[in-house]
Amino acid sequence: MSFEDEMKAALDTFVVESRELLQDMEDGLLGLEHDPNPADSIGAIFRAAHTIKGSSGLFGLDHIVHFTHVVESVLDMLRNDEIPVSSELIAVLLPCRDHISTLVDGIAAGTLQETAAQHELGEALHAQLRAFLNGEGQTQVQVVNQEEPQTAHASGGGAMDSGNWYLSLRFGRDCLRNGMDPLSFIRYLSTLGDVVNLMTVTDAIPTIDKMDAETCYLGFEVVLKSSASKEAIENVFEFVREDSTIRIVPPNSKIDEYIDIINNLPDDTELIGEILIKSGVLTKHELEECLRLQAQRHQAADGKTSDAPIGEILVKQEMLQQPILNAALHKQQQVKDTKAREKQNIRVDAERLDKLIDLVGELVIAGAGANLRANKTDDVALLEATSEVMRLVEEVRDSALQLRMVPIGTTFSRFQRVVRDVSIELGKDIILEISGGDTEVDKSVVDKIGDPLMHLVRNSMDHGIEPAALRAARGKPAQGTLRLNAYHESGSIVIEVSDDGGGLNRDKILAKAIERGLVLPGANLSDKEIYALIFEAGFSTADQVSNLSGRGVGMDVVKRNVTSLRGTIEIDSEMGVGATMRIRMPLTLAIIDGFLVSVGESSFVIPLDNVIECLELPRQATEHDYMDLRDEVLPFIRLRQLYDIKGSVPRRQNVVVVGYGDNKVGLVVDRLLGEFQTVIKPLGKLFQHLQGIGGSTILGSGEVALILSVSSLTQRYSKLEQRRLQMSTVSNVR
Repeated sequence: MSFEDEMKAALDTFVVESRELLQDMEDGLLGLEHDPNPADSIGAIFRAAHTIKGSSGLFGLDHIVHFTHVVESVLDMLRNDEIPVSSELIAVLLPCRDHISTLVDGIAAGTLQETAAQHELGEALHAQLRAFLNGEGQTQVQVVNQEEPQTAHASGGGAMDSGNWYLSLRFGRDCLRNGMDPLSFIRYLSTLGDVVNLMTVTDAIPTIDKMDAETCYLGFEVVLKSSASKEAIENVFEFVREDSTIRIVPPNSKIDEYIDIINNLPDDTELIGEILIKSGVLTKHELEECLRLQAQRHQAADGKTSDAPIGEILVKQEMLQQPILNAALHKQQQVKDTKAREKQNIRVDAERLDKLIDLVGELVIAGAGANLRANKTDDVALLEATSEVMRLVEEVRDSALQLRMVPIGTTFSRFQRVVRDVSIELGKDIILEISGGDTEVDKSVVDKIGDPLMHLVRNSMDHGIEPAALRAARGKPAQGTLRLNAYHESGSIVIEVSDDGGGLNRDKILAKAIERGLVLPGANLSDKEIYALIFEAGFSTADQVSNLSGRGVGMDVVKRNVTSLRGTIEIDSEMGVGATMRIRMPLTLAIIDGFLVSVGESSFVIPLDNVIECLELPRQATEHDYMDLRDEVLPFIRLRQLYDIKGSVPRRQNVVVVGYGDNKVGLVVDRLLGEFQTVIKPLGKLFQHLQGIGGSTILGSGEVALILSVSSLTQRYSKLEQRRLQMSTVSNVR
């Protein structure tokens, strides 16, 4: 691979990861206002911005670095409680997130520099951010007056200035015998900074009769003002640290720095000791000493095992402050979670996955052909071999399709931003509730369902949920609720968009439909049939047109898009209570389990998930289109008549009972041919007008079979019944 190819691949990875971080950033921002403990969310948002800035710097994307730096500064103040969480701040940070997303999209499109318009927008957003920074220079770190002496206590913790190091030194008893002068080490400390205070500890000096002139009994408490690292200060005592007890406590002002360093460490180790060493808060010597203490405490006095955590030992030995340990433990958990996700997930290019599904589809067709030819022979071994191959092909098919299944919750979460922005635009207080986000559906369905859901959500907010004053008059809470829900049902995915608004006005819809000639006066229609009229092109009952809706050009698009996915949409509504838009779609658009039937010389495939049972057509049902099914009236559709199939009618016909949602209907066919793995092939434009046909497939013999759309057929039956009722009503009037 050439350098250019490697660079392009790296940029592609940067774009993908940045988009994921930006989505996390948006989700975090949207949840801040209602989060009682926002610290974790703020930290995650900050890390997302910081990671994007750092990655951009690696590729020389200075315009992203420049813009994100200011965003990061505001988030840092938010993280340190220097500014509060507010709606005003979130209203600024969200467009900043969007601007970063636009810049990243530009990188994806091959534009490595920002445009003039992007630069102008970035500067405008920077101006808004600086308002929260309270002016440059006001957040500078306070400088300590070096001339003022600082007090320290020999007890170990001490009251010390936030800018000073604290050293507790206890030299070994043989220090003097080994030719070492304790004071020389203290004098050397002054080369690293200013010794602000020095206190001699004499607690260990014995009485005069027990004193040894060559034994060191002194200890020292030192307050040092220095910019040196902890490791550099520890190295001063290199020659005496084996026999001495040396405790080095960093300045209080350093604690936040250490925590920040820990939070921004790469996710390459989950060992607490290594995290602390990499951050500079702990030295290798201190870690080794702590490990020795841990080993000593491992075996308790009573013989039982005692596993003292290394962090606990570090705090007790005053090598580490508790806030720094907490940050390190949090980082350790993050690394573990990241590695767990990396072990479980692998990023695969969508085109490669689609290619795999296509190959699996061809394998299914080829396997069906081989099985068909094997069945025509009397070779038992061949039949067993082909049967085993078909079993394995079915497993491969199921596994391949599972690779394309993704949770719909990612799509749902994107509407948090939509609901927030639209509710502000409309002047309404609306909250979004999401359930069933872990429901999995084919990626191709997820990619295409976003636009219909957008129309439904905006329509519910604009026309469904009432203004606060009207809700109060109706005894409702001022805050409206919009719900997104998803679940599996009979081999389909059901997506519901519901609200607690005013519901649909049945009478108003019917009157408008009669006015436009869509419905005959006096027609006896059910509530669902009346509600379905809003999906007619150009149909609208809105009294006034808004920026969001009211022109009658949205709901028909929704139905057309859902229908193109072999799905249906229906409405449940109750005046004054609310409305629910319910979308039903197949789980996958690639390969399904089907039930093969034939009428004359034509073959049809019925989705197996829709098949309830099969039975023989009663002889008394030859003159009408319904039958008695266990004291239940079952209407049926004769496929021979529906599709004008020529040929003689067999003496015995069969009925395949199918169901879709709450509807149940029978399909009259000539022969039942059994289960069939169906690779869905789209119909050409020439055949797209066919009623009740959802696609085609290739049989093992090479012949083409049409795939029946159960949802479309049940709807067709409903319309036929509606026309019959209308004609009956007109006849009665005459």
